[in-house]
Amino acid sequence: MAKMSSWDGFEGGMERTINRRSLGIHPEQDPYLHQPYSSHPSHALHPSAGPSATSTPTQARNAAEKRSKEYVYRFAGLGVSLASVFSEHILSHPCIVLRRQCQVHNTARWNHLTPFTLFPTIFNIQRHQSVLTLWKGIGSTLMVKGLAAASEAAIHEFTPLPKEVTRHSSLKKMAEHILLKGLGFVIITPFYAASLVETVQSEIACERPGVFDCIVEGVKRLASFTSAQPTRLLPVWKLILPTVVYGVLHYVIASLAKYQVMLTLKSERLERKGPQDGERPEGTMYELYYPELAATISGNLLADTLLFPLETVLHRLYLQGTRTIIDNTDTGLEVVPIITRYDGVVDCYLTIITEEGFAGLYKGFGALVLQYGLHMAILKLTRVVFDLLSKGSSKGRTVQFDASHAVDPRYSRENYKGHDRPGYS
Repeated sequence: MAKMSSWDGFEGGMERTINRRSLGIHPEQDPYLHQPYSSHPSHALHPSAGPSATSTPTQARNAAEKRSKEYVYRFAGLGVSLASVFSEHILSHPCIVLRRQCQVHNTARWNHLTPFTLFPTIFNIQRHQSVLTLWKGIGSTLMVKGLAAASEAAIHEFTPLPKEVTRHSSLKKMAEHILLKGLGFVIITPFYAASLVETVQSEIACERPGVFDCIVEGVKRLASFTSAQPTRLLPVWKLILPTVVYGVLHYVIASLAKYQVMLTLKSERLERKGPQDGERPEGTMYELYYPELAATISGNLLADTLLFPLETVLHRLYLQGTRTIIDNTDTGLEVVPIITRYDGVVDCYLTIITEEGFAGLYKGFGALVLQYGLHMAILKLTRVVFDLLSKGSSKGRTVQFDASHAVDPRYSRENYKGHDRPGYS
């Protein structure tokens, strides 16, 4: 059969098809026509005639939907990050203020182990002061967190200590990473103590602190590193070790719990979808972002619960000798001064057990429950939003197929339906 030079690949394939039709082989029963497209000789001889040069409307629509899905996922990731920051640093700050005030109030009659006993106190504080009174000290709190991040970055730049590790990292690298965290806590100890004062002091009896008062007071406290103080203010060197122990333990517990929760959620996903579906990198926005949010909140909750007594001891040591006046957490109607005489961590712990009982170590635990209750509510709302976005992005989506097992559309039966071609009837 004669062939045109401009249609070598196409006519060659058609010639073989017609010759096989003359032998009594119907196109629908011809295994040659229904083998993968990459094995066709015409494709091997003419790569330009492959799928990259020929695109069907379905493939173009699928590519556009994939790009649209990627854009939606990017905006969803940004939204998740912003919601997480807002929940952790802004929305939960009033609960942190209440928790710290309860922890340092050594003469309080109410331990506030549940959030229900806190509601009358919150109402009275809001009524007699201002709506934003429970957000006091938020500027210094964020400043200390930024200082901690900057300290770790600087240590990482000037030392070989790694800033980040993975589950595949060696034990030596993990130990070096924990050392970097410990050095960061050493640097921020005096500034954290100054920030605590701004967080718990009453706005009625104390002046509103300035923007950089936290930094100034931290430098002053750092300057008197070992010198004796005229008041019961403890020197910084007595606070560094318990601060580092608390910070490192909190980081390790939260990280391990987060990893375990992520592993559990991934296993449940594999069991629900099957191993082949679960191993695919693509998934709904719920499957991509929700597990990490749930794991982070669960890890922080476990660490805060286990280390709550140590946090109570540390906050009392930070506040000792600062002549701080706080809101009365029993009623929320007046203010009380904080006067303590602890010699260190052990003495503070034993004194609390002796004078206030074991429950004294958990004063303000109800505020922690309230804080993570808000976190769980936001997590539930985030899950609903993810489900809605996932359903919206999947609406109208066509079924995906593997191109390596698809028949070349030029040789499919539909392309010749209704045309008068030799050998086809």
